[in-house]
Amino acid sequence: KILALLPKQRQSLLFSATFSNEIKRLADGLLNKPVLIEVARRNTAAESVKQVVHHVDKKRKRELLSFLIGSRNWQQVLVFTRTKHGANRLSQQLERDGIRSTAIHGNKSQGARTRALADFKRGAVRVLVATDIAARGLDIDQLPHVVNFELPNISEDYIHRIGRTGRAGNDGEAVSLVCIDEKKLLSDIERLLNRKISVETMAGHEPDPSITAEPIKNGKGSRGSMNPRNNRKQGGQRSERSTRTKNGQRRRVNSGMNS
Repeated sequence: KILALLPKQRQSLLFSATFSNEIKRLADGLLNKPVLIEVARRNTAAESVKQVVHHVDKKRKRELLSFLIGSRNWQQVLVFTRTKHGANRLSQQLERDGIRSTAIHGNKSQGARTRALADFKRGAVRVLVATDIAARGLDIDQLPHVVNFELPNISEDYIHRIGRTGRAGNDGEAVSLVCIDEKKLLSDIERLLNRKISVETMAGHEPDPSITAEPIKNGKGSRGSMNPRNNRKQGGQRSERSTRTKNGQRRRVNSGMNS
């Protein structure tokens, strides 16, 4: 509709943070023999971002995150979770650990998200816990730390997440807490990056070798433990993600059942 109102002779420019095949098809349909300019090789992270993996049991992720924040005196940390429920729960757990935190996700009003982001930027809270959808478009100057509390289902979203740090020539650190259920997701991310991510081990937080991985369905891992009590369903958490429509636009999709 917008294009129909524009003159036939015009100059058109299309900007996108990422350039997937869907976006390319959209550009080809809207533009006349466009010239492509890319500021970086596709599916690459900024050289200024230090990427690190910590292998840890799923039940001890929050404990390790609190330890890293406290022992390394991190003052501003953006943490990604896979679900809205998980974001709320982690924020509450960090608060109980004495770490000022807040969460943003698709169920929060725009006003609540704006206030949470403002508190994070001015240092009133140390940790902002977010889902991928809620974090789209966030612009935080000189953000030093990004943590993947849970790896994303879609490998490309890893690039989007860690791209929040290490901007404008500043150094940044991206830490991923990976449980045994997520090893396939990690392998997919490393294949996309065409490199292995460095591994660090924190004494006292090593994974239990007796815990086994459970099958990953649609990119989601369930509780990986030999204890039968840990084989319960995960309470119908919604995974907040996005898909593309036929014209290349993103729309939000919630998968799973509400608890």
